[in-house]
Amino acid sequence: MDNENGLLAAVPVPKAFVKLALPAIAAQLINILYNLVDKMFIGRIPLVGKQALAGVGVTAPVILAVSAFAALVSMGGAPKASIFMGKGENDKAEKVMGSCTWLLIVLSLALTALMLIFGEKILMLFGASDDTIKYAADYMKIYCLGTLFTQLTLGLNAFITAQGKTIISMCSVAAGAVTNIILDAVLINGLGMGVRGAALATVISQGVSTGFVIRYLTSKDSRLRLRLRNIRFDKALLLPCILLGISPALMQLTENMVAISFNTSLQKYGGDIAVASMSILNSVMQFVMLLLPGLVQGAQPLLSYNLGAKNIRRVKKTFCLLLICCVSGSFLIWLICMISPKTVSSIFTNDTALIAYTSKTMRVYLAVLLIYGVQVACQYSFVALDQAPKAIFLTIWRKIIILIPLIFILPHFISSPVMGVYLAEPIADTIAVCTTAPMFFSFYIKLK
Repeated sequence: MDNENGLLAAVPVPKAFVKLALPAIAAQLINILYNLVDKMFIGRIPLVGKQALAGVGVTAPVILAVSAFAALVSMGGAPKASIFMGKGENDKAEKVMGSCTWLLIVLSLALTALMLIFGEKILMLFGASDDTIKYAADYMKIYCLGTLFTQLTLGLNAFITAQGKTIISMCSVAAGAVTNIILDAVLINGLGMGVRGAALATVISQGVSTGFVIRYLTSKDSRLRLRLRNIRFDKALLLPCILLGISPALMQLTENMVAISFNTSLQKYGGDIAVASMSILNSVMQFVMLLLPGLVQGAQPLLSYNLGAKNIRRVKKTFCLLLICCVSGSFLIWLICMISPKTVSSIFTNDTALIAYTSKTMRVYLAVLLIYGVQVACQYSFVALDQAPKAIFLTIWRKIIILIPLIFILPHFISSPVMGVYLAEPIADTIAVCTTAPMFFSFYIKLK
């Protein structure tokens, strides 16, 4: 039995989970540095820091869209590859990766063209004001040129993780993050390029990560080899991957709709300071939504591989451990935000008015974060266990049916309309958890 099979199939679940999850978590934590470091530098640009931060915040839906399409491919393709490996069908797993690579390239070219042609119009729809559109447009025009790098890095890294090689996956992310931090300091502060420097730093750093990933997947060290002959359209392999990847992609794409809804409503009721505050809150949620899925990424190879190998006892052990870790992680972040909202806010800006405003809104917006780990563990496990319809339903239920309508309805029933907007998130999260948990555990009990 090779090392990867031993880790996924034979090593005790707690030990295997830790070995897979810790590098995945580290990779996700490192990954958030791309946006967090950008915002920390941008928020401190003399005289225009607040407006620049709000402008970059408006680009969040664009960045989420790019990530969402990568998730469509990677989080649908990687579990399928793991299931094939569990069955001993490595050739099919390699063909899945090759077809997914083809789709990533096609999607990146289409997204780049779309953003270059309609960029500013899209940003105005996303809530940019006359004061912030310049900064938003400057950032996005450069960022979109690196879409290919972003797609390939996010999309193909998942296939490294699927092999149980989470340390390699972490190193690819770390290489890009370190590059980004250095270039932010040089381009934003040293050369005075402002938001354009932040965008250029991100593009170059993603290019570094892409080079790292492709180099590994084409080497003899990789169990799944990226071969030129497999980089082609294969309907029979791609369609099941796309179906499975729809849920995580929708989770991110609907974040765009949520971001647009929040930004437009907050601009209406609270102005630029409310939009800037949401930019900070989104960064905190990014941290949550990268930390918890980092745990899921560690669990995914174990869940999918053992599902393919029909080792259900090992599947159930993995999920139970995942649930405990996700709930503990979300509770810890919630506790920090409730106790020290000013400290968290000051990470992103030195504007005292913005810090004071965000400290108030943070306790409302993140009020139910303590139980959100249940939602993440269950919903992502549905994807890892090849339950696409259930995962898709839960995504549509939480974001489109519950959250977005509440953003527009609650301000009319709350004495402070702007606080009504922020209240939509905790109410939607509560309803979502109360729906997802019973649905998953009903499936879990029947799993044989």
